[in-house]
Amino acid sequence: MDVDKAKTKRKFYLGQELEFRREHMEVISPLKDGTVIDWEVVDNIWNHAFRRRLLINPEEHPMLIAEPSTNSGQQREKAAELMFEKYKVPALFLAKNAVLTSFASGRATSLVVDCGGGSTVVSAVHDGYVLQKSAATSPIGGEFLTDCMMKSLESKGVVIRPKYSFKKKEVRPGDYKVVDLDFPNTTDSYRLYCMRAIASDIKESVCRVPDTPFDEVAYANVPTTSYELPDGQ
Repeated sequence: MDVDKAKTKRKFYLGQELEFRREHMEVISPLKDGTVIDWEVVDNIWNHAFRRRLLINPEEHPMLIAEPSTNSGQQREKAAELMFEKYKVPALFLAKNAVLTSFASGRATSLVVDCGGGSTVVSAVHDGYVLQKSAATSPIGGEFLTDCMMKSLESKGVVIRPKYSFKKKEVRPGDYKVVDLDFPNTTDSYRLYCMRAIASDIKESVCRVPDTPFDEVAYANVPTTSYELPDGQ
């Protein structure tokens, strides 16, 4: 997200547009612990999806929105307001994530563990309905594991360099030297976003969840997997 201070109006960059560094560009998330906290950002994401990715006119398509099992009435009302009043959708259905997951597994009754980026929600589904009092939420999700990966690398002295912050210069055939680039107007949020993207890729590429309760001795013989950082480390 880029802020135009003269007009006090935010200009948004979404999706792959974030791959290009821009001066003073901040990176923000519209979600906190799985709950929407910035509907202007969500609105821009939906508009980007409809107009530039799906290439559809939302006025011609009924919409299905998957929502967290713990979503409040106020959140549902705001989503419906945007869809009907701005995008003029002909019909809208809001379905709980847990119910959709249960149906996708061919079951109307189940216990669903939904581990997302910002939180983990455990919900009981009975005959296609979420038992609201059964829903339990934890702030631990994929982003927390990514942060753990970054701390683990830092403790080992590994420095994650964002791709924009260096270039490789060939000193001899097949041998490259990493040259740091200085961009003083790069925001901390964008730098952290780029570093977390690399840490997340490491997590998804080499980490795994044990099939049995973790035992350090038993897993000491598990083969290691190599991973090369963008700067060659």
